[in-house]
Amino acid sequence: MSDRMRTSPDVVVVGAGPNGLTAAVLLARAGLAVEIFDANEEPGGGCRSEQLTIPGFTHDVCAAVHPMGVLSPVFRTLQLESFGLQWVQSQHPLAHPLPDGSVAVLERSIEETGRTLGPDAGAWRSLVGPFSDPAFIHSILHPIWYPGAGQLLRKTRFGLVALRSCESVARGRFKGAAARALFAGCAAHSVVALDRAGTASFGVVLAAAAHAIDWPVAKGGSHTIIRALVRALMSAGGVLQLSRRVTSLADLPAARAYVFDLSPRQIAAICGDALPSKFRQAYEQFPPGPGVFKVDWALRGPIPWKNAECRAATTVHVCGSFEDVLHSEAEMMADRVAEKPFILVAQQSIIDPTRAPAGQHTGWAYCHVPNGSTLDMTARIEAQIERFAPGFRDVILARHTFSPAQVQAHNHTMLGGDMAGGSNDLRHFLFRPVPRWNPYTTPNSKIFICSSSTPPGGGVHGMCGYHAAKAVSHALGVSRKRSQPS
Repeated sequence: MSDRMRTSPDVVVVGAGPNGLTAAVLLARAGLAVEIFDANEEPGGGCRSEQLTIPGFTHDVCAAVHPMGVLSPVFRTLQLESFGLQWVQSQHPLAHPLPDGSVAVLERSIEETGRTLGPDAGAWRSLVGPFSDPAFIHSILHPIWYPGAGQLLRKTRFGLVALRSCESVARGRFKGAAARALFAGCAAHSVVALDRAGTASFGVVLAAAAHAIDWPVAKGGSHTIIRALVRALMSAGGVLQLSRRVTSLADLPAARAYVFDLSPRQIAAICGDALPSKFRQAYEQFPPGPGVFKVDWALRGPIPWKNAECRAATTVHVCGSFEDVLHSEAEMMADRVAEKPFILVAQQSIIDPTRAPAGQHTGWAYCHVPNGSTLDMTARIEAQIERFAPGFRDVILARHTFSPAQVQAHNHTMLGGDMAGGSNDLRHFLFRPVPRWNPYTTPNSKIFICSSSTPPGGGVHGMCGYHAAKAVSHALGVSRKRSQPS
């Protein structure tokens, strides 16, 4: 790289997560000198993979299954497949076992999904079907008030459902236990109590994504997404600086713009008086969401689910009935932990054999807990899985756990174990991190934010980075025609 770029970049990006890297690649491709700093020895933020248990077993540390990644318009524009990324897909994105031994299955096909929903097959098609294509999902990966995303009529129809609670939609639309449980499990990805307004949106979008394209994994581990982004950055002339913790603007070289893939609280602390005091206070008050307690397993064989449908699913939602899921997420919101918590299980190795030695498997799971919880959830998580997969403990070779404090230590943006970039209650989901026409900007014309604390929120999709890069390009008067997502 040139000496000019090493000493005086046009843009400095702090944080090499998916959004920071995406912003850096776009800005570098637009002809700007870009340097990105990250505190860790490896880039990726919440999108890393490591051998956490036994050599030969690759575990996704946080993000594991990527419906919004494969649908991301900016990832497609960046052509990450040309930099080594491979998606692995299945016809069975999700299974939700029920207490009576039956199972609700979210299939690629809406018709096949209806096969397990009994009297609610038609209601499921009516609720989710109108939104189950990539064009609509692309349109909602923007702040809702931005012009140009299209799909106005469908977004209006979506809003009539999305602003409601998961509980009200499930009770009003579905008659049977299977559809209600399946929808609640999808909506629980909001990490918000399911009687709260806006939680229905998560249920519809995640179900629609499965029908549109699947819930895939990245071959070899989620870190391959980051490796592809880093290769794209290098090819565009960007510079990546690792093991460079930033505590103030004085730690950074002079630049025309600074872009932060960090939490608002971290940005306020780093920027200090470079931001107006009231704005800085608003950033400091942006609330984190609940935390997670996570377990990874090295397994001598596949999880022995009672129901064969679960054995073929990439993701399994483990809790039980609709009411069980409601109770678990309500307890979390009340700063308590359910005795039988809602568990998100991913079994990547059943479709990606690179994750484990031949004949063996990986298991990945977490449950929602109050932010900063210190309770060890290992026994409760394994007991829940054992309910629906008797003999599960017998196939465990080794386990690795992450408490909320350990999640934060691994990725300092995940305050108290919050993997969602901040609270997803309706107000903070729609207007994150603070009410502002362009949420990627600040009152300081040189300081920008690109983390999942901005719209469209959490998930490995890079769209927060895309919007931030667009804001930086506009501020610097740079054309970005070469890097517009299609």
